Amino acid sequence: MLTLYHSPMSRSSRIVTLIEELGAADTVRIVEVGIARQDGTGYRDPANPHPEGKVPALEHDGALILESIAIAQHLCELFPDAGLLPAAATPQRGKCLEWLAWYAGVIEPVVVAKFLNIDDPRFASNFRDWDTAMTRLTGALDGRDWLVGDHYTVADLIVHSLFNWMPDMLPDHHGTKAWHERIAARPAAQNTMARDRAAMEVE
Repeated sequence: MLTLYHSPMSRSSRIVTLIEELGAADTVRIVEVGIARQDGTGYRDPANPHPEGKVPALEHDGALILESIAIAQHLCELFPDAGLLPAAATPQRGKCLEWLAWYAGVIEPVVVAKFLNIDDPRFASNFRDWDTAMTRLTGALDGRDWLVGDHYTVADLIVHSLFNWMPDMLPDHHGTKAWHERIAARPAAQNTMARDRAAMEVE
């Protein structure tokens, strides 16, 4: 049995979108839980099994799997027919995993540093700065529609997830903006956004 613990307008929203993209909506049960949010709203929900009260958390036959990237890869491997993760032992699989690791290991800390106005060369030498990170993204999308191969993959979904909520941070680059528009227009992305907004209005 698969259960995803999700809170609207959070990092788990991209996993909800992924579940629909995988055609797994009838297989993965989605349980909405509360979380403590950065603006001081929300609360730590005792129904959430995540040890730090965060989301996403995926329960698979009693095993609890944490961290968006691990959950995304695991789900793609469970539902391979969707084609969102290239086949194992191929160069495309390696590139897809590269982008997932880059998002978690570079973009997450760099965007937090940007919001906190941390401007320290020691930080940048380890994680990059925002402009360097965006140069890598725009370079990958210069003349290409997708990050890996010739179709949409889980790499596009995860890397784009930041811009889904903060489109004003998108680089001023034609290819990257077109990429953003293609992903934001996908039915699964629109459905998640609509459901999350409705849920937040209820709260």
